Formats: sequence, structure tokens, C-alpha cells
Amino acid sequence: MKKLAFGLLGLVMIISCGRPQSRKPVRSEFRNDVVIKTTPVLDQGRSPLCWAYAMLATIESEHLMQGDSVHLSVDYLARMLLKDEATHYYFNRSDGRISLRGMASMVFDLMAMYGMLPYDSYYNNEPVDYPVVARTVQQIARASASLGMLNGRVDKALDEHIGYLPGTIMMLGARYTPLEFAHSVCRPEEYLSLTSFSHHPFGKPFILEVPDNQMRDYFLNVPIDSLMRTVVHALKHGHSVCWEGDISEPGFDFQRGVAVLQNDKADYDQFDRQRAFETFRTTDDHCMELCGLAHDRQGHRFFIAKNSWGNGNPFDGFMYLSYQYVKLKTIAVYLSKEAIGK
Repeated sequence: MKKLAFGLLGLVMIISCGRPQSRKPVRSEFRNDVVIKTTPVLDQGRSPLCWAYAMLATIESEHLMQGDSVHLSVDYLARMLLKDEATHYYFNRSDGRISLRGMASMVFDLMAMYGMLPYDSYYNNEPVDYPVVARTVQQIARASASLGMLNGRVDKALDEHIGYLPGTIMMLGARYTPLEFAHSVCRPEEYLSLTSFSHHPFGKPFILEVPDNQMRDYFLNVPIDSLMRTVVHALKHGHSVCWEGDISEPGFDFQRGVAVLQNDKADYDQFDRQRAFETFRTTDDHCMELCGLAHDRQGHRFFIAKNSWGNGNPFDGFMYLSYQYVKLKTIAVYLSKEAIGK
């Protein structure tokens, strides 16, 4: 990415993982300080799968940092989650609805259960309308008279909407099962999930109380200043970070490629974060890969983020998040343990 001038504009409306609409721009400028290699920007379309796009992008960048290259299949994770959701819906007799919403930590849960496929082995040439697929799977689960009937019908529907699963995975002349391939890519124990809220003790893990934590994953609770230092340290040493947080602020604008707080102050502290979380002004809306550091011409610090809404903004799909935005609006971050030890 080059040093670019671009327009700053407001946000009319945000829906979780959805695209904002813009207002009149105001010009600004950034200079990049650290830029980590990433795989190409993708477009999640109408799906709520930002958590999968962001976490897989982070894993892919970790491989690039090591001189390796891997591109992973979001569609495979979506398929496995839909099958899980269908079984849950069947046995709970229409309790709730089938959804693909989630947190980035679910990538590791799903990989541990079902493995992973390379992108080239399982992807759809046309964008998959996942809200429609989820409704179709829910209708099948409601109408099925047995688990065998459910599995057969769901597999057929997923084959039609997403694509047929490959018989084998071949990489560099070797044959893999999905679980073997997942283990060759990364292991869940190699990554840390961090959060920062004062209603639980620091230094201990807890189940984060957000609706999308469907699998009741644990997050290590650390003070916010420690979390921010950890993220900056990781990026400075070439490790990207998966960021999960709030994008409902008017200052979050994909079209201008920036996220700032409109009523910004010099610094936000633990109390500010806790108050915003408890009053639902900070919510779990979206995931992106943090892949760099930057500053504007006034010297304010920013994080560079790779989004999953296509490349239709001034930075080809990347964004600049102000340091204070990330400090106040972070729900959780995920990063390689190797980034901590450097």
C-alpha cells in the first residue's frame, strides 16, 4: 500500500459484518510504518462470516511471514458449521434459528473437529448466498423425520449451493485428510485469545459474554494497556493479529477506509471500556486482520486492517483504525504465541 490521500466520511447505518453507507468526504493522509504481507482481499458478500475470513487471513499471513504460502477455505468451515447447526436444530426441536454468526475462536473449534481444506480444493466460483443456504438447511432440519434423513438432505443441499467436497487433498505430492491438513497449517494451542474487561479478574481466562460466542470459548483477560502493547509488539515483529470489535460507531467508514472515534479524547482507559461494554455501546460486530501500523500527518497512531468487504475503497479493501478506536472498541484479539515470545 502506498501513502494515499482520501476522504473521511460518516456512517449512516451498520449491521454486523455489513457495509456502511457514506456521507461527504473530508481529505486526510497516512504514512505506513509497518506493513505485513497478506493474501488477497476477499469479499464475504451477504454472509456473516467475517470471523472466518479474518482468522484465516491471520493464519495465512503467519505462513507468509515464515516464507510459506497457504490459502484456506472459508466455504469449508461454513459447510461444517451448517451441518453442526442442522443437527443441533433437529435435536432441540426448532429451538432458535440456524445462523452462521460467530467469533474468530470458532475457527479453531471447527478445525479441531473437522479439519481444513485449501481454498483451491473447495471454493465456489459464484458468491454463495449464505443467508439463503442457512434458511434452506433450517427448513430441511424442521421437515426431517430421522437423523439419517437430515444428514442426507443437508449434504445434498450443501453440494448444490456450495459445491461437492473433494475426495482427497493433494499438497506438494502428499495426500492429506482434512484433519491432517489442518494440523499441518496450525494447531489451536499455537494461538492466544485475549480480551480485556474488568468484571472478571485479570490474568485468568473466562467465557466471554457476547451472543456470538456460540461455543463458549475462553479468553485470557488482561489489562487493556497490556493488550495494546502485545498487539503493537506482534505487528512490529511481523505477526498479524485477528481483531474482533465494534463497528457501530459513526466514525467507522469502509468507503473512506478509516475508523475513528468522533468524540475522541487523548486516551481511553479500562473504566471507559467497561462502561461502554456494560451499556452495550461496544458490541461484537465484526472481525478483521490487523496487518500493519501507520500514522497520519498529525502524528496520530493507526492500525492497518485487512477487511473482507471486497476492494472497493481507496485502499483496495484495507482500512486505517485509530489507536484509540482499537483501544476502546476491541472485544477480543487472536495472535500467534510466537509473537509474544519475540
